[in-house]
Amino acid sequence: MAQSVYSDIGGREAVEAVVTDFYDRVLADEQLVPFFEDMDMDELRAHQIQFISAVAGGPVEYTGDGMREAHAHLDIDEEDFDAVGAHLEEALRSNGVDEENVEAIMSEVVALKDPILDR
Repeated sequence: MAQSVYSDIGGREAVEAVVTDFYDRVLADEQLVPFFEDMDMDELRAHQIQFISAVAGGPVEYTGDGMREAHAHLDIDEEDFDAVGAHLEEALRSNGVDEENVEAIMSEVVALKDPILDR
């Protein structure tokens, strides 16, 4: 089997850098910041590191709530989902993830759109 995206991008250290950059971008976005008020950001960052690691083929199993359950109370619409996705994609690229791996990770995220939007 080919090397995993997780290994290819630099493992846990790289994922942590991407997640830090991602949340810096999201929390600076006036459209998205209300979704994160009163959230435990340390816990959220830990879940996001676990999630990105898992979808990138790392030695991590995502143990958080299902996407539908985790986001049901937030009333996220398509524009919000797309904005979050754009920030993730920018964070990946800004942290040196190559195009092929950005596409692989983003395809996993896009596959979760319907459950996150409760469709």
